[in-house]
Amino acid sequence: MRSPILLIDQRLLRFNFRLVARLLGMLLVIMALSMVVPIAVSLYYADGAQFGLALSALLILMLGLLLRNFLGVNARYNLNEKESFLFTAIIWIVVPLMGALPYLFTSSVTNFTDAAFESFSGFTTTGSSIMTDVDRLPKGLLVWRSTSQWIGGLGLILFVIALLRRLNEGSARLYEAEFSGTLQRRLHPRMARNVVLMWTIYVLLTAALFALLMIDGNGFVDSYCTALSTVSTGGFMTHNCGMAAFSGFSLFCITLFMFLSGVNLAVLYCFFTGKWRNLHGDEELVRYLLIFIVAVLLCSVAFCIADGGISTFNICFSFFHVASTLSTCGFYTTPPAVWPMTVSVVTFLLIFIGASAGSTGGGLKIKRLMILSRYARNYFVRMIHPRAVLSVKVNGKVVENSYVTKVFSYVFLYLLFVVLGAFVLTLCGSNIPNAFCMAAANIGNLGPSPVINNLGASLDYVQLMPLAKWTMMLLMLAGRLEIFAVVAVLMPAYWSRRN
Repeated sequence: MRSPILLIDQRLLRFNFRLVARLLGMLLVIMALSMVVPIAVSLYYADGAQFGLALSALLILMLGLLLRNFLGVNARYNLNEKESFLFTAIIWIVVPLMGALPYLFTSSVTNFTDAAFESFSGFTTTGSSIMTDVDRLPKGLLVWRSTSQWIGGLGLILFVIALLRRLNEGSARLYEAEFSGTLQRRLHPRMARNVVLMWTIYVLLTAALFALLMIDGNGFVDSYCTALSTVSTGGFMTHNCGMAAFSGFSLFCITLFMFLSGVNLAVLYCFFTGKWRNLHGDEELVRYLLIFIVAVLLCSVAFCIADGGISTFNICFSFFHVASTLSTCGFYTTPPAVWPMTVSVVTFLLIFIGASAGSTGGGLKIKRLMILSRYARNYFVRMIHPRAVLSVKVNGKVVENSYVTKVFSYVFLYLLFVVLGAFVLTLCGSNIPNAFCMAAANIGNLGPSPVINNLGASLDYVQLMPLAKWTMMLLMLAGRLEIFAVVAVLMPAYWSRRN
């Protein structure tokens, strides 16, 4: 009888580690090249961070080339499902850890835990921050923070799929591992072409917002960083006062692009290419619009009643606040003096609802909630009519029972992660309101939004214990990978599978 250790060793040997090393090396090379703009900005402003950024880029580049050209040489270009989940987990751990180097080498933080927290928050587009004085950060580091969010916005794996077409079926498996928690509408039958189209829309949205902000008179750094953080629904801001530093027109543009970033990319593709007929009957888009409008109306009415009259400022703030929360961007600006309980309740619900499936936003996603509500409706109908044969449908198409079960599993795991995360945070000294709000905000990739403070919490990440910070990093990662990829690798049954 073979020993368990020998069996595990044989399973590990069957893994295509050469391909995993090669793909990871490619991403690290891309990551190093993406630091060119932050270094250039740092040199231009002579902020002193150029040496730390350059050293970080050099080390990341060397590691990437080592993995790609030596450990990954003669790799077999095929990935099974098991390897795709492992690769996804590895890449989403290694890349943020390497992304922590600029924070350390520029002396912006004093310990690795804080640097890793800032990096994980960036790449997972969460936006939580341990930086207490953003205004004093080097310009180059501000650009790197937002760049990390933009890279992580669509997903690290999609870089690989777009650049490496030799993966063939492996591309589909990586795509499914990256979006393991929901069904994604494809823009093109070919996977590589599908991903290229997604990136094209993503780049065009970013460029459009950047141009609008520059036209309105904002500086390059503010415009560039805000455009990257908005379209990725990341939430990193360039000033301590948040978005209050921008003009009314800029806030209008940011609000509009936060709203668009919460829409399914497939819907945006149909809209921008004139294929409007394909949008007819898109139930998730209708629900997204409905939730947005109802939330804005409720907040506007509540603010106006509390203020004793109709106020343009309250209405504009309601639009901004709902777009920021629903898209899980997490931007904030100067709020009205009085914060009604109605707004707090709406905010709390929006945190869990999140954006559309197939967007860069987080949360439970509207499509999942649609499936759950329709399953519940069918259940109650069958209580009255036991012989009724009912199925869950979305956009007129039947949703398979296996996927309905997957949605139930996802929601259960999502809430379980919130509860367990909050439990650990309470052990670390946080009170119950703070713990639950921090856990919900970070797994939903909403992050820093101080509007949550009006729910009775104070999201002060700097003072937290290291264990609490690593717990929230795990929540960020679970939320960004939609849980299943993380849970799969942690389960013993995963390692016992043959493929």
